Amino acid sequence: MISLSEKNEAMETSSSSTSEDLNIKQASGGTRGFFGNISSLLGSQASNDPCQIRAEDALLLLQSYEESRLGWFWSTDAAGNLTYITEFVAQTLGGTAEELIGKPMVSLFLKPENNESGARTLPFILTKKVKFSDLEVQAANSEEECWLAISGRPYHDKSGNFLGFRGSGSEVTAKRKASLDTSRMAKFDSLTGLANRATMTKKLETTLSTYQAQKRTCAVMLVDLDRFKQVNDTLGHPIGDALLKQVAERLSKVVGQTGEVGRLGGDEFQIILLDCEDRGVLGELATKIISSISQPYLVSGNRCIIGASVGIAISPFDGLSGEEIVKSADLALYEAKGNGRGRFRFYSKDLQQSAEERRELAEDLDSAIVKGEMELAYQPIVDAKTNIVEAFEAEMRWNHSERGQIDPALFIPIAEETNLIWDLGQWALNQACEDAVKWPGTTRVAVNVAPSQFADERFPKIVDNALKRSGLLAERLELEITDGVFMSEANEMDAMFQALKSRDVRLVLDGFGSGHSSLSHLQDAPFDKIKIDQNFVRGATEEGSTNGAIISAIVALGEALGMEIAAEGIEALDEHELIKNLHVGHIQGRVFGDCVSNAELSENLSDGQWSIEPTGPKRHRNERLSMFRKVRMIHDNHVYSIVIRNLSVTGAMVEGLYNVPVGTKFVIDFGDGQLAVATVCRSHRNQQGIQFETRLVSDGNGGLCTARRISPYLLAEAGLDVPNLPPGHVPTRKVDGDSTSLPAFSTVADWEATKVKPK
Repeated sequence: MISLSEKNEAMETSSSSTSEDLNIKQASGGTRGFFGNISSLLGSQASNDPCQIRAEDALLLLQSYEESRLGWFWSTDAAGNLTYITEFVAQTLGGTAEELIGKPMVSLFLKPENNESGARTLPFILTKKVKFSDLEVQAANSEEECWLAISGRPYHDKSGNFLGFRGSGSEVTAKRKASLDTSRMAKFDSLTGLANRATMTKKLETTLSTYQAQKRTCAVMLVDLDRFKQVNDTLGHPIGDALLKQVAERLSKVVGQTGEVGRLGGDEFQIILLDCEDRGVLGELATKIISSISQPYLVSGNRCIIGASVGIAISPFDGLSGEEIVKSADLALYEAKGNGRGRFRFYSKDLQQSAEERRELAEDLDSAIVKGEMELAYQPIVDAKTNIVEAFEAEMRWNHSERGQIDPALFIPIAEETNLIWDLGQWALNQACEDAVKWPGTTRVAVNVAPSQFADERFPKIVDNALKRSGLLAERLELEITDGVFMSEANEMDAMFQALKSRDVRLVLDGFGSGHSSLSHLQDAPFDKIKIDQNFVRGATEEGSTNGAIISAIVALGEALGMEIAAEGIEALDEHELIKNLHVGHIQGRVFGDCVSNAELSENLSDGQWSIEPTGPKRHRNERLSMFRKVRMIHDNHVYSIVIRNLSVTGAMVEGLYNVPVGTKFVIDFGDGQLAVATVCRSHRNQQGIQFETRLVSDGNGGLCTARRISPYLLAEAGLDVPNLPPGHVPTRKVDGDSTSLPAFSTVADWEATKVKPK
């Protein structure tokens, strides 16, 4: 501690300055200057004013204040070197007061990081010789993070010469941390630590505003958790909160430095990806996200399994403002969830209409059974060695009174979403048993069971009633169960398995390897058969594929556990041959025909047995989507209206033009900025087979799309009609009709030149 005599000397030196010059605000927040008051008192020793005290008493007050550690004092010379500092603060700054005297004041504190241009810093202030107050600085040599707030003002001699600074200070570490915590809470989600809705909204708006001027792209993903509500309802909100933390960690790990992840609230997350428009890349990322989130979790000893659906929109193609792009991504997410969950979906302009159609279908589905619009079709399940049908899988068909046949891939997810799956499932079980009992022979019937049915304690009674009403033997009924049932509580799941098995029905694990099923499930659950998911069959015959090895391992596993093995989705003869050679016991797929009606089935089983010879393409080829879709085809500077009859990732079959020479190049305009350069490889009258220069990619919903799109800004410059572009862009000229001239493009090469180059 500096001696009292040294303080007297310091105060005597300061008495040459006026009270106004030395009036410095105390660190404790008082409104009157501590030094100024003492200076005033020292100059009035002869006064009889009872409020005046002796200089020694005033200095003792100063010393007492320092010892309280509520604040501290400092002073420098004209060069900025310390001439005085309170002892306890000197120790905080890495030395004693004696060791620090003479050192530059600025050397005691760290240089501010990311300082805004023009901000007042300590070196700047000392150089300018101006008064300052409550400047926060960080101690340079403190063992722990320490922040101090310092105030000071310059002092001069009677001639006005600058002599240095005098000031006070206080520690504000706790206050600063509290302030930062408050600021962080306003910007970040308190549960997961991710950016919150307000922060993500602000960042997106700022980014899109800047990118619009620069004509750059920005993608937004909305991620919604599937079956999370079930975890909250069954295990409680604390487990749900802990699960959300793990989800946030997985999302951050998958996305990494490629984008920013935020939590919008509940079980919905948002990802912003700058300068990203390649839908092949975005689709791969969405697939990784879905796969990562769908892996099992262990939370406080509880095993939890959830899923995820992803909606994707890209600016400027799908919207220009933050509100527009989020709305587009939300529509895509709704579509992904409505078509089976556990998938991703890109935004397209027809989603609004699709959402409305799905709502109407949900209303109609409620009365479909009563109206007699539902029926069952049956797909053969064939013995791989003998080609004899041993079972049929029942598949629901909806013959809508106005719309005709509705694809099960469309109405089954609607039924699950609207809780109609229980009624549909019960109807299907009863109908399948009634049909099967009339079939000649002992052929079995397989009926799909939804996870919600399996989790309902009433389900065994439903099975009992179906068997009793129909008279079907229990061993002729197979219940196909997906691995979604493993989300149930272990005790409840085991009880359901035992209840069903005690009725002598056969249990089949459908789609093994595609989701949450594991070896422990096969060991614990009493399955009679495992169905290998068709994704392992797809591409298994292609060079370099490891799918064959995986199938072989599953076969060996089934043999060890005493379970039959079946493979579904076999469509080509080379796939059929591979599956047979891998010793898979049963085969299902188009190689043995599509689903048949009950009447056709009964006719073929009239002798009690049905043998089917495999037929189909010799080799697996990329799946072709049958369709009737009108698009535009551009050649030279003309546009033609054509129809796509089928589509694959590498090509398509189109019709609408006659006698087109093989080798002719076209640009196919799929709409929404989707342009694909293609070459005619086959031509017959008004039909052409075309091959794309760049492969199409999955749109996440069973369809195909171009990986990249042409910017609406470029389309506008080319004279094509582009709605919703902001004012100030190139005026557009609407192109319509056949053989329409496109003055902006004279050759296909010009169109190719507009393609966005990969970064």
